[in-house]
Amino acid sequence: MCLAIPAQILSIDEGRVASVSILGVSRAAALDLVPQAELGDYVLVHAGYAIEIIDERMARETLDLIAEFPELADQGGF
Repeated sequence: MCLAIPAQILSIDEGRVASVSILGVSRAAALDLVPQAELGDYVLVHAGYAIEIIDERMARETLDLIAEFPELADQGGF
């Protein structure tokens, strides 16, 4: 099963590909599906795409829940 993981947008290049922070790891995420996303926003990332903008509270709650299961966070697939 694949999950969408909360991430914060750190930077956005001219092609609308963002550098995002997922559990402290930087990854690239395409913003094609959320063209209104801006620097600093939290988004759900699935398969390399930001699929939804979420509020910070929801992002933190989800990340806290993931942290309760270290075997998920240690898989490094984020």
